[in-house]
Amino acid sequence: MIKTGIIGGSGYTGGELIRILLNHPHAEIDFVYSTTRAGKPISSAHPDLLGMTDLQFSGEINPDVDVVFLCLGHGNSTTFLNENPFSVSTKIIDLSNDFRLQADSMLNGKRFIYGLPELNKSAIESAEAIANPGCFATAVQLALLPLAKADVLNHEIHVNAVTGSTGAGVGLSATSHFSWRNNNVSWYKPFTHQHLGEIGESLRSFGNAVGKLIFLPNRGNFTRGILATAYTQFEGSLEDAKKLYATFYKDAVFTHMSEEEINLKQVVNTNQCHIHLHKHDDLLLVTSAIDNLLKGASGQAVQNMNLMYGFPETEGLLLKAGVF
Repeated sequence: MIKTGIIGGSGYTGGELIRILLNHPHAEIDFVYSTTRAGKPISSAHPDLLGMTDLQFSGEINPDVDVVFLCLGHGNSTTFLNENPFSVSTKIIDLSNDFRLQADSMLNGKRFIYGLPELNKSAIESAEAIANPGCFATAVQLALLPLAKADVLNHEIHVNAVTGSTGAGVGLSATSHFSWRNNNVSWYKPFTHQHLGEIGESLRSFGNAVGKLIFLPNRGNFTRGILATAYTQFEGSLEDAKKLYATFYKDAVFTHMSEEEINLKQVVNTNQCHIHLHKHDDLLLVTSAIDNLLKGASGQAVQNMNLMYGFPETEGLLLKAGVF
């Protein structure tokens, strides 16, 4: 059993990590750190865990845990790690955007490997620290990486994606409360979303030319999940595209190609990514779907932990979708 710590356990991603790790056969939760809820039961923030654990939020950290997950707001992980050093042997998995770009990947002698298993599996297996990808970034990259590797992503790429309200975090805002979000849809951060940087670095990691990426994110009137549609010019046939994707994802345990059109419900509450291809004239349409809190955050973080410790990649992550 490995001992795990969670920093910032009262939010959505922290809650999902607790739920997964409580049922993980090779991990136990040593502490869940919170500055606002220290001494209170975990179920005070996550009522669905009532009766599932006697853990309380802690106001102290154990610097000697085997692995620590950082579920802090963007920009806060660097400060926290500088102020709270962990053991040299402690592995770090950060869910913020502090270390995702190559220019930001070093801190205190540790290099943070970009934690997209479908792209960097071997590097993750030997990593000391992981920069967990963003949720939109995960959905978009999994839709486009096979084309980038095959050097056929040379034309302009248009991506439209919609996310649930949990993507905005547990804090209230004008666009996340029920009366505004329900029966509503809107775009935000058009063409300038913060995930574009990490998406671009990954798509260009094969050394091939990549066309301009035009990304329009949308807020959906549901709680969790991301459905992304990407289209670009593709000179080959639909069967050619399917072969590219089948080859790229042949060893991926959570990313699967669908012959049928996909929908969000088939991946919500799972660590799966489902992808569908459609060809119209010279345009290839790629649709991807993930759960933003699982494959887009906490599930992928545990997937990375499994790889780092040599556990089966699916350990603790064989979760059931709620399709009805």
